[in-house]
Amino acid sequence: MTDIFEVPIPDTDLLDKAEQLRLASIKTSQTKNNERIRALNLMADSLEKNSKEIIEANIEDYIKAKNKGIPKALLSRLKLSKEKLISGIEGIRKVGNLSDPVGQIQIKKELSEGLVLERKTVPIGVLGVIFESRPDAVMQISSLAIRSGNGVMLKGGSEANLTNLAIVSALKKGLQKSNLDEKTICLLTSRKDSMAMLNLEKFINLIIPRGSNELVKFIQENTTIPVLGHADGICHLYIDNEANLDIGLKVALDSKVQYPAACNSVETLLVHKDIASNFLKKAIPIFNSNDVKLIGDEKSVQMGVAFEANYKDWQTEYLDLILSVKIVDDLDKAIAHIQKFSSKHTDGIVTENISNANKFMSEIDSAGVFHNCSTRFADGFRYGFGAEVGISTQTLPPRGPVGLEGLVTYKYFLRGKGHIVDDFLSGKSIYTHKDV
Repeated sequence: MTDIFEVPIPDTDLLDKAEQLRLASIKTSQTKNNERIRALNLMADSLEKNSKEIIEANIEDYIKAKNKGIPKALLSRLKLSKEKLISGIEGIRKVGNLSDPVGQIQIKKELSEGLVLERKTVPIGVLGVIFESRPDAVMQISSLAIRSGNGVMLKGGSEANLTNLAIVSALKKGLQKSNLDEKTICLLTSRKDSMAMLNLEKFINLIIPRGSNELVKFIQENTTIPVLGHADGICHLYIDNEANLDIGLKVALDSKVQYPAACNSVETLLVHKDIASNFLKKAIPIFNSNDVKLIGDEKSVQMGVAFEANYKDWQTEYLDLILSVKIVDDLDKAIAHIQKFSSKHTDGIVTENISNANKFMSEIDSAGVFHNCSTRFADGFRYGFGAEVGISTQTLPPRGPVGLEGLVTYKYFLRGKGHIVDDFLSGKSIYTHKDV
């Protein structure tokens, strides 16, 4: 991507849109909880009313993209089925049912008599979101932005332009019926604007990229705006020697096959040497029947895996029906492999030994660490967040699927009665530092 794009200076049209969005976001930040809930319900109603047009636009996008030969993973993410649209609409309503993240008092402390400090949650301001394919992300991100009192500037991939336009048009129709400014949601459609966004540090408070490793790294390296996201989704699943093999097979299959283009699908399967033969004897035919290409180390190839892996495979996010398999001597070797190659997204263990599970979950430093369940559960909707703006693999918060709580910051409010620091230095006043 760095060979294709340069970061241009925003033109007058983009600056005007950014200023309008900034002003609209300020208005939105001042709205009441019930106003934002009502706006979300009206947005969901409008999507339902315009669902036929949205699906038709997506079919047109999909056909064009397929004819252009775009990668299979992007094509999979581009497709917006009726079921996925219904799920997205349901997600918007669920976001409306969540607790208000704005105005929450985190700290209330009396510093001195009559001098009271509060720390209260406030919206971040304007979110800039750049994503590839994923038209359903428009619904998720817009609903979370509105619910948390933020404005949002969206730039999707050109392959989803018609779908994104149809979705945003419906969302804006819903906002028009509410008390919120429809300019709180801004959709950009040109490639030039998507890169120029990176120079809008006076207008955008947080950039959230959702796309390929290449896209995320380019954004991280070419903006001074804080970036929230992850570059890779190299997820692992370890089948322990004390695993229930039926559970292990069931979890491994779902983690790979349920939606291989997702960033939380498993890319490497680690199997303890003591149960490897029995497990692979069951697993290989089932993976083959689901069109999964297995690539393994020397030991797994000897046990029937068809293709031999190389060093690069352990650090590859396939986003496809390809799975790397490695036989390990013990739990420590599995942990060591994951610590070396994991992208800190989601890693899991299958075992009936609670001590082994606890050791694994304690020592693996990923945003999500799972025991006896599919890595595909690493998702804001499945976590009960209603939706997510993305997944962060950074160590500092927010981490993992980022929902409402990740879209607010806080301010300190201090109220006094003519208090001055000099009175404390002279001994006229004293600090009490008492929780209220």
